[in-house]
Amino acid sequence: MYDPRVEAVARILVDYSVNVQPGELVQIRGTPEGAPLILAVYQRILERGGYPWLRLGLDEAAEILFKYASDAQLDFVPEIDRQIIEQIDAQISIWTELNTKALTNIDPARQSRFQAARRPLTERFLERAARKELKWTGTLYPTQAFAQDAEMSLREFEDFYYRAALVHESDPIAAWQAISRDQQRLIDWLSDKDQVRLVGPDTDLTLSIQGRHWVNCDGRENFPDGEIFTGPVEGSVNGHVRFTYPACTDGREVEDVRLWFENGRVVKATAAKNEAFLLTMLDTDEGARYLGEFAFGTNQGIQRFTKNTLFDEKIGGTVHMALGAGYPESGSKNRSAIHWDMVCDLRQGGEVWVDGVLFARDGKFTITL
Repeated sequence: MYDPRVEAVARILVDYSVNVQPGELVQIRGTPEGAPLILAVYQRILERGGYPWLRLGLDEAAEILFKYASDAQLDFVPEIDRQIIEQIDAQISIWTELNTKALTNIDPARQSRFQAARRPLTERFLERAARKELKWTGTLYPTQAFAQDAEMSLREFEDFYYRAALVHESDPIAAWQAISRDQQRLIDWLSDKDQVRLVGPDTDLTLSIQGRHWVNCDGRENFPDGEIFTGPVEGSVNGHVRFTYPACTDGREVEDVRLWFENGRVVKATAAKNEAFLLTMLDTDEGARYLGEFAFGTNQGIQRFTKNTLFDEKIGGTVHMALGAGYPESGSKNRSAIHWDMVCDLRQGGEVWVDGVLFARDGKFTITL
């Protein structure tokens, strides 16, 4: 059955998120399960005068690769993948999964090796994006697997997704532009600050943001969106943090993650579930033990945990941190094959202090803008 909200999302992605211009080459990445949104995006790119290029995959292929590939095959990076990054003007990714636990039993060392081999591709992609040579965005298309993880029916999950995307607004793009202005006021306040201290249950962490840039995530490079982030000064992170929600990635849920930092580096890490996977990922490369991102979630339309980072890192009243690669536009110098977001909920007893001023308490910003 046709859902007009699909077309509304496609219009936002093409017209606003990557703002396709005539003559631009736009790669569309996805799987057949996301066909309704993929086709709507494809059509809208044509209407805007762009050149859409479909690149479809199959979810099941990853499991086969990790089970049967030799080390040489895991390390192999086709030259065409490098050429694609150099040639496209924009990329729109549409994520669909039929089984979010398909990789749970894969050897994490093989996943880490695969990611490490593709690190140069990731870094080049981020370099072009930071220079505004390459526009990109990513979203998901609701599936039963995503709904099950979120403990919702598919219909409930669809309603949750589209409300977070603001397609219920009379002018969704104008609504995202208003969010952009609100978030910019927070960024303006933070722009000349130095020390951040995060205090909460089993958490007392300090870091420096001096000389770094805050990025306004307003629906352009992630959709739905709602966060502001920066790259912490690499050697500045000290203390300990306990993440409220499971850190979900690569088919695994790593529960009750606790990290201890000394001079920027993770020196101790524990988890109640899948600790071995956590430790393997931390050993992917040297940069995996440093933070590449520190961020505030601001989307008040997202108030529940879904086991999907696209939404969970945006929960209004949370902070999240990413182990591994930082985004060059934030000023981060950290390089790694991984970028793993973990969410800490501030809504029950958390505080953030910035240069000695209370910036947020219990998930609400306390400063005067």
